[in-house]
Amino acid sequence: MEIIYIYDLYNMLSYFLYFILIIWISIQAFNLFSFSWGKTTQHHHHLPLPPGPRSFPIIGNLLELGHNPHKSLAKLSHIHGPIMSLKLGQITAVVVSSADLAKEVLQTHDQLFSNRTVPDSLRACNHHHYGLPWIPVSPSWRNFRKMCSSYMFSAKALDTNKNLRHQKVQELLSYVGKMAGAGEAVDINTAGFNTSLSLLSTTFFSLDWADSSSNGDDMAGELKEIVFNIMESAGKPNLADYFPFLRKVDPQGIRRNMARQFRKMMGLFDRIINKRLPLLRESSGNIATGLRDGSHDILDNLLNYMMSEENKEHQLLDKIAIEHFLVALFSAGTDTTSSTLEWSMTELLRKPKILLKAQMELDKVIGKGNQMKESDITRLPYLQAIIKEIFRLHPPAPLLIPRKAELDVELCGYIVPKDAQVIVNIWAISRDPKIWDNPNEFIPERFLESNIDVKGRNFELLPFGSGRRICPGLPLAMRMVDLMLGSLIHSFDWKFEEGVEADTINMEEMFGLTLQKAQPLRALAMLRM
Repeated sequence: MEIIYIYDLYNMLSYFLYFILIIWISIQAFNLFSFSWGKTTQHHHHLPLPPGPRSFPIIGNLLELGHNPHKSLAKLSHIHGPIMSLKLGQITAVVVSSADLAKEVLQTHDQLFSNRTVPDSLRACNHHHYGLPWIPVSPSWRNFRKMCSSYMFSAKALDTNKNLRHQKVQELLSYVGKMAGAGEAVDINTAGFNTSLSLLSTTFFSLDWADSSSNGDDMAGELKEIVFNIMESAGKPNLADYFPFLRKVDPQGIRRNMARQFRKMMGLFDRIINKRLPLLRESSGNIATGLRDGSHDILDNLLNYMMSEENKEHQLLDKIAIEHFLVALFSAGTDTTSSTLEWSMTELLRKPKILLKAQMELDKVIGKGNQMKESDITRLPYLQAIIKEIFRLHPPAPLLIPRKAELDVELCGYIVPKDAQVIVNIWAISRDPKIWDNPNEFIPERFLESNIDVKGRNFELLPFGSGRRICPGLPLAMRMVDLMLGSLIHSFDWKFEEGVEADTINMEEMFGLTLQKAQPLRALAMLRM
């Protein structure tokens, strides 16, 4: 995943420390490059690497990528084609930028590209051995995926918790109503984060971490800061990613900082688990044989499975694994939902006619003054089209999570060498003029007469990925984003803060693990009459 963490590479290489390191690297790495390149060409002389830009000695193509690598790689693909190779320090990267090639990587050769290239920052606390996005395909990975698909994000499980989601969205509307009454602007990202955190913590732990009145402190603020620091650390350019022999040194301290953030979040989970385990053991003499439905929250289910005979036999789940699983889930579940909501509100405020059209649909289907419910979503095609268009223009992870080639793979007449990093630039695909008319414009109508969805079957629109590594939280994310956005624009009229205009609002992106809006959106709400 090294390629998505170099958006500030120019600043990184300007530091004196890096200058010293590069000199040392040039001495140490010359023979390594000569050996590895010779070895590659020796074994694959019959198939070339994909074309790509000429590289500098030692650092390769690192300087080509700039602050927004998804955009830089899209521009390079216009020159070198939809499949190209780059040298990022010692790392060979292959980038695909077309829907057809994305299908080759994520479906046709999915088995050979199923595992990840792990950035050094995510090796902190051995997270790459436990975190679901990073662990290789294995019995442990399959076990977690089974738990996600069967007990957390299945249609049955989500239907069971739909009243909870309605409650949390009502709390969001109540908060916005208070801000509207006071004439104060709403920070859309923070409001979305708090709602997502409240939902996840209540679903998993039966605790509302976003309610400071119930826990006596600002848990939401603490978690938001931790998640931000995790994303920031993972988004920083890291020499250890491009020159793996520097991993032991951790020259920039990025892995050490990430370890601090992981320990903070895991400490929160650890305290809850330590309180819960004795209660579970005392409440029943019969330990469950597996996960179960009912009045238990998800943590109960996970701990019951951990103590089950089935797990004792196969050793697939322990407390550390559960804590790492929760770190990944809470980080991604809060960050991506709040970011998508923020981009949605930004685009709608820039296009008042589209916002009005969406409100008219909601009024017709639901009726003014009535609460939107999840069962209404299928009857709101224009709202669904808006969400799809947001995922097209602002995919949460514009380069997905890069894969790793398990073996030498032939792709489109070129060789993708073993251990190469394989990046699918879905940002470039979703703005490909060969696929989309006016690709840079926000036009939800393009999806009204289209069967394209975001579930990984249409390779021109892949915000959640595809294949066996598709995001397991997709079903919950779609319900939450639709319900939150629909409820906000159905209950309130919106406008920018004073001094901000549709044609002057800052639309810059902040690149990292997810594609955030660089300048937070603050908007004024007015209760609809």
